[in-house]
Amino acid sequence: MTIADLRTELRTVPLSRPWGADVPANHVIVTHVTLKDGRVGTGFSWTPQIGAHAVQALLDHDLREALIGLPAHPEVVWDRLWRHLREAGPGGITTIALAGIDLALWDLRCGEAGLADVLGRRRDEVPVYGSGVNLHYSLEELVEQVRRWVAAGYKGVKIKVGRPDLAEDVARVAAVRDVLGPDRLLMIDANQRWDLHRARRALAALRQFDLHWIEEPLPADDVAGHVELRRSIDVPVAVGENVYTTYGFRDLLAAGACDVVQPNVVRVGGITPFLRIVELARTYDVPVYPHLLNEMSGQLALALPLPVMVEDVEDASFAALGLLVEPYPVDIRHGVLRVGEHAGLGLRWSG
Repeated sequence: MTIADLRTELRTVPLSRPWGADVPANHVIVTHVTLKDGRVGTGFSWTPQIGAHAVQALLDHDLREALIGLPAHPEVVWDRLWRHLREAGPGGITTIALAGIDLALWDLRCGEAGLADVLGRRRDEVPVYGSGVNLHYSLEELVEQVRRWVAAGYKGVKIKVGRPDLAEDVARVAAVRDVLGPDRLLMIDANQRWDLHRARRALAALRQFDLHWIEEPLPADDVAGHVELRRSIDVPVAVGENVYTTYGFRDLLAAGACDVVQPNVVRVGGITPFLRIVELARTYDVPVYPHLLNEMSGQLALALPLPVMVEDVEDASFAALGLLVEPYPVDIRHGVLRVGEHAGLGLRWSG
């Protein structure tokens, strides 16, 4: 069956807990791929800050024409369209745009089955960790957020670090560990704010708090820096949310630059490249922890070969933002995510 049309809708929704003054909203481009027999698959592209109009323009003006007439096969389409877009860059807005098509094609591929079962379900539930874009929170606000996660039954939490004064980071991480106690996991995320020297100094001061990992300590494409940092610390290193291609993940893994990889299913271009990254990481015995987007990440996590957790950013899921109508594809209770009974991706968009 071949593809007959592509239609997009751009939606911008305010965050009830802004991710700082520069990120008050998230942007979602809902995509609808129609086949010649009339069947429709629905996917999405996503960007939390910038580029949404550029992504939609790529879909509407560069990808739609190239897509029509192709067979509705996710891998065939992805490889063809990625080469078509290479002139505009191998990753970034190009792969984010491709994700909208790829997810819609996977929605069609699933038919009446759910995504986790089509991929090969390996578990029925997956633990969830609480996550917040909270570097701008006061210490009191941060502590209250962590208390909410503890009350919700999360077995782990992740907070942002990278304040200009290292003493502030130490005080904030110490306060969070005090709330968590010794038995819950604590991850920290520097969001690429450090250079190698600052990262070493910061982790020397923070390692006392039994960190499960340090996320994005350095610029995402600084492979050599991550290798040197990992050699000099005893805290596991997690990277990948800002890596856009399988080649980027290959380089990190081959160099021994990380202990955990965190591909974002939209930023890498959809489920098709996500699965290729999973198999690549598996050959290095490195676990994959999907980044954000728990409605998709939760379904993918049920099929991953190595132990995994799903990230739940407080009040930032598509359901929490009012973008979906019930029944939702995933359910989080008592710190555990389960997937409901649905066909395809199970994303029922509001409006």
